[in-house]
Amino acid sequence: MSSTPSHPEIDDLVTVRDWLRYATSRFSAAGLVFGHGTETPLDEAAFLILSALHLPIDQLEPWLDARLTREERGQIAGLVEQRISTRKPAPYLVNAAWIKGHRFYVDERVIVPRSYIGELLEEGLPAVVADPDAIENALDLCTGSGCLAILAALAFPNAAVDAADISPDALEVARRNVAAYGLEGRVALSQSDLFSALGGRTYDLILSNPPYVTASAVAAFPPEYSAEPQLAHLGGEDGMDLVRRILEAAAVHLNPEGMLVVEVGTGRDTLETEYPDLPFLWLDTEQSEGEVFALPAAALRTLRSRTRR
Repeated sequence: MSSTPSHPEIDDLVTVRDWLRYATSRFSAAGLVFGHGTETPLDEAAFLILSALHLPIDQLEPWLDARLTREERGQIAGLVEQRISTRKPAPYLVNAAWIKGHRFYVDERVIVPRSYIGELLEEGLPAVVADPDAIENALDLCTGSGCLAILAALAFPNAAVDAADISPDALEVARRNVAAYGLEGRVALSQSDLFSALGGRTYDLILSNPPYVTASAVAAFPPEYSAEPQLAHLGGEDGMDLVRRILEAAAVHLNPEGMLVVEVGTGRDTLETEYPDLPFLWLDTEQSEGEVFALPAAALRTLRSRTRR
């Protein structure tokens, strides 16, 4: 991108440090909302600048005093303006989101991946998986961009992974990411409303980061969150509509010693009140507490038999 009258700052801002300060100031003044991989104006500015320059997004210091070409400055100026004028999440502007060092392509067809389950998979889910090599098949429900299915395939090297989503648009993005990781032979994509298209298939591990935001919260979303597919957020009046469906059906699709792992946001109190007999194991991460649960197949079979009486 060349210099234009709409970006006069190109002549004044020369280094990465200059643009980091400028973008941070602009984002703060504009009152932007974050939470799609960054939490502050400074982190957002660093993410956009490093992404635009094709530099490692976790290495800012070495480049702070690097001088930028006019083309690079023009590109960064354009991204800063887009972030403010469109209020789209930054990952949409650069078509990239990251989970624990793993890059995924994203656009407006999918929610920006930021699941706590991704953090847990980095360690192989040790709280619920004793031997990662023993996982032979896994399912990622509501796969979106395919990120959790891909991370599961990387964490469990012997597993065949099914990835299901109701949205054909999301599955197109997931297919692109699966191909980028060379996992077409191990990750199979299916259009499915939860388990509906999966027949009688059963799994050692079922993962899901389903829609779990309450209707009132979705109605009050800032523009950054409204830019994402509402289908990927809306979980009904209390946010737990899909989680209940998963709990009630998962037993049929789990092997006898299988495990279910689900992210539920702020739904812990609702679930523990509604299902007092379920032995929820809450899996905390560096950034979350009580937002991801695990349940064994045996507990889910008991729930299913009780609800069908």
